[in-house]
Amino acid sequence: MIATVSPPPVDVARVEKAARIQRLTEQRKDLAKIEKSFAKVSNVMRGLNKNLLLHPKECLAEMDQMVDEMVDVFLQRPEVTLQVLGENAGGEDVYYHGLNVSILCLMLAKKLEINPDQARLLGTGALLHDIGLSEIPDKVLLKRPDQYTKPERELRALHVEYGVNLAKKLALPPVVLSIIAQHHELADGSGYPLGLPLAKISPLARIVSMVNFYDNLCNPLDVASAMTPHEALSFMYAQRRSKFDPDMLQMLVHSLGVYPPGSIVKLSNEAIAMVVSINPKKALRPWVLVYDSNVPKDEAIMLDLEMEPTLNIRQAIRHDTLQPAVHAYLCPRKRVTYFFDGKTRNETAGR
Repeated sequence: MIATVSPPPVDVARVEKAARIQRLTEQRKDLAKIEKSFAKVSNVMRGLNKNLLLHPKECLAEMDQMVDEMVDVFLQRPEVTLQVLGENAGGEDVYYHGLNVSILCLMLAKKLEINPDQARLLGTGALLHDIGLSEIPDKVLLKRPDQYTKPERELRALHVEYGVNLAKKLALPPVVLSIIAQHHELADGSGYPLGLPLAKISPLARIVSMVNFYDNLCNPLDVASAMTPHEALSFMYAQRRSKFDPDMLQMLVHSLGVYPPGSIVKLSNEAIAMVVSINPKKALRPWVLVYDSNVPKDEAIMLDLEMEPTLNIRQAIRHDTLQPAVHAYLCPRKRVTYFFDGKTRNETAGR
């Protein structure tokens, strides 16, 4: 009889640890790549905004090319990780705000099955929706809105009219013009400058108005008054629902999740974690990165809450309440980050 040699026992813990480190490494590589890409796009936007009136044809052609690339990445390649960063404060906020709004609008365009040509116009309109702010003095722009005098508030509101005038000079397409003109209009007629009802607001402008409202809640000039993504979505859905196209608001919540990526949460076992990816099928069961002082940061535990039936999210936590060690471990951005993983659940689970 030939003796059989039993294979060595599998060290399950070691295998799981190696898989966890691999997933985390891949995620961080993806994020680094996307961060680099958006740094490049933000630099392009900065140059375009400065030269738009001096060299309109060249700048618009470059912007069209940039939007084409963005559409190609975010609409045609669902496996791509989407992350938009808005980390710089002060005068450069307008570039990051425009990019935030544009990327989220393009993400919704895919969900709403908007055709590529319309998506390109949506992306351009979202990038340029605040073009009129270039006509507003910095002493007003950089002032906290709650400190505005009545004349200052009225002056800032004129950025819509100024934007429309600039758009006409640049001979922008009518759809883009309508986005700039209506990006502060709201479905219940409480917006400005015309107080249009939902039926009078163009479909693409409805998207930009909603996303603009959301990003302003998350990334206001006064960072101390910023809402977490969870708070912003909850506020819009529970208290301001009448101000938005209901189907589009539902799609925004579905796309970002009840706890949007970047949210800091407390789990039912008292652990602190950061949401890193949504679960489109189960909004309350996202992927989270868990803080554990006994586990090195580079080996941090990433959990798929769909696979953890005994755990759930108890509450969202504001970034500014975190202890320094937790803050450094989870590394929430100074500004809100949007992260969208276009992969299906099965594809993601293998990482």
